[in-house]
Amino acid sequence: MSTTETPMRPETRGAIELTAAMLLSGTLGVFVVESGASPFNVVFYRCVFGTFFLGLYCLIRGFFKNHGFTAKKLGLAALGGVFIVFNWAFLFESYESTSISVATVVYHTQPFFVVLLGAVLFKDRITAHKAGWLVVAFLGLILVAGVSSSDLSGDSAYLTGLGYALLAALFYGLSTIITKRVTGVRPHLVALVQVLLGIPLLLPFTQLSESAQFGSGWAWLVGLGVIHTGVMYVLMYSSYQKLPTSKIAVLAFVYPAAAMICDWAVYGHHVSWTQALGIPLIVGASLGISLGWRPRLRPAPVSTAPAQSGPDTTAAEEAKELAATAPAQDSAARKRTTV
Repeated sequence: MSTTETPMRPETRGAIELTAAMLLSGTLGVFVVESGASPFNVVFYRCVFGTFFLGLYCLIRGFFKNHGFTAKKLGLAALGGVFIVFNWAFLFESYESTSISVATVVYHTQPFFVVLLGAVLFKDRITAHKAGWLVVAFLGLILVAGVSSSDLSGDSAYLTGLGYALLAALFYGLSTIITKRVTGVRPHLVALVQVLLGIPLLLPFTQLSESAQFGSGWAWLVGLGVIHTGVMYVLMYSSYQKLPTSKIAVLAFVYPAAAMICDWAVYGHHVSWTQALGIPLIVGASLGISLGWRPRLRPAPVSTAPAQSGPDTTAAEEAKELAATAPAQDSAARKRTTV
């Protein structure tokens, strides 16, 4: 008797790939802290080692043939790269003043900056339900920030760290709305352009004289380039081709969950009860923005006939609406980038 293995469904494979990518993202903060390098040095060497990995990967896969770049697309990719590398620098700065957990959760206000920037720069309309989710996210942000009266009196490194995390989210939003306009080019090549640009861009801010003192920190820096900028991006971009919007949006929150677990396991940091109340507000609001959730008012039944078992017409209408909006949502989700 012969047995044949059932091939793994593409969606299942994509879910595994994206989960693995988000778990790797969750260890990012530990690699940054353990490297012992300053934030700009960390980003500089992340770009150096990431360039080598992504360049070799694209060469082996033959992505340089028929790359699809035009002068305009290359310029947009480069401009997005300016924002993405400084986004990393500000995020890593925030680790030093707050904690990996708080910085990562605050950083995940990115979708709301994308919405706000779209309204400011491209006159995109902010609907009532999007405005509602922005309010929910802001309330969650206040709780997660956990700012006390002592933080407001005088200079506060903690407030500075929160500012860096928000600035990183803002720069991520700018990179997203610019990079999403680079169509017809493999995302691996766009990422390669961005990390390659980061090398000369960050050189003036990098203290190369500190490199001789890194010691074992070199292993962590190589890991940031190879694992978090190479392997993670390959897994992430591969998964986007196989998953619907809903799964991409939900699995993206494996990243902050993993970051909080790593922060607790390695450094003993944990969030307070007040901060814990704010996390689901930010998560729920982000999912609401990403998936287009909106409150649905159910009208009172107009028929006086007794209820009978049969098809749920309300559910059918919801399914039709979801089917109509899914292609646009899928397209938007697959154009998102990450840390």
